[in-house]
Amino acid sequence: MNTLLLPLLFALAGQRYIAIDNVCAWPNLKILPDGTLAAIIFNQPSHAAQPGHVEVWTSRDNGKMWSLAGVPIPHTPNATRHNHSAGIAHDGSLVVLVSGMTLNHKTARLLPAVAARSRDNGKTWTQSHSFQLPAGIDYIIPYGDIVQLPNNTLASTFYYDNTLTAVTTGPRPRPDRRDGNTYVLFSRDDGRTWGDPVLLGKDNYNETALLRLRADRWLAAARAYRYGHLDLYTSADEGRTWKHDGPLSLPSQHPAHLLKLKDGRILLTYGVREKGNHAINMRLSADEGKTWSAARPIVQLGDGRDSGYPSTVELPDGTLVTAYYSAGIPEHQRYHMGILRWNLDQ
Repeated sequence: MNTLLLPLLFALAGQRYIAIDNVCAWPNLKILPDGTLAAIIFNQPSHAAQPGHVEVWTSRDNGKMWSLAGVPIPHTPNATRHNHSAGIAHDGSLVVLVSGMTLNHKTARLLPAVAARSRDNGKTWTQSHSFQLPAGIDYIIPYGDIVQLPNNTLASTFYYDNTLTAVTTGPRPRPDRRDGNTYVLFSRDDGRTWGDPVLLGKDNYNETALLRLRADRWLAAARAYRYGHLDLYTSADEGRTWKHDGPLSLPSQHPAHLLKLKDGRILLTYGVREKGNHAINMRLSADEGKTWSAARPIVQLGDGRDSGYPSTVELPDGTLVTAYYSAGIPEHQRYHMGILRWNLDQ
């Protein structure tokens, strides 16, 4: 079936659509090997406050119309499977890593991460449960893009929040200050099992966008708990060690997505979540993340309702397709995944 698709006002640089209605989404876009676009989303119109799971929706017209393909990991009663990262394996499979939580708020627990693989554009799935956790950590939450390395190796970021509690432990005392660590985990078997954890950002980070340019140049845009801005981290040794390289955004501007364009530039997109001003911003780098252009909005999302989480792909003709979510805009008063089709030359 096709979802409701409503053309909206033109954004600053392209065509804008309500692509999947009545979902909070937190979208992750991928181009599948046959050119189909896939959007990996959370399927409920809330911040995991009701039972739900991650779904895969696909588009065969470059992001205009979308239909449900399948469910990587169905949720169980009174639980939600909503946190996710996604990428394309070396064999062309779509790989989705998913975690979640139970919904009894007095005894809520985090659920272990699961790896799911699909060889048929998200219709059917196999699952595995093998994750090596960092020392002293009882759970991890996947986020963002899964990236390819040589030799059937993949990498994804995960984070740990010190206010949350894993399914295998008792209640944890609530700390005075919320913080957490971001990690990179690797898969040496094309996404089936995960481990070899590396600490990326310590004590102040959660959702982190990852980009591998080559073995000696990785970028990561990490969301900070304090002030809610983005910090840039870089690695020169295939993601084994990381260096803080300064801020990428102002406070209340997060989380991020990183994309290497066909012309070699790096596109950073991120949510603006300021009171009275919600939007999706972009910045460009022509020198592999050493310097960045001034920020500018590509989508305006109204006066302060829940929104953000952009994910962008570049089509063969150079068109950029950015997915994001919003709790409602003046033209459409429901949660939805929005799509912007745009071009940097416009």
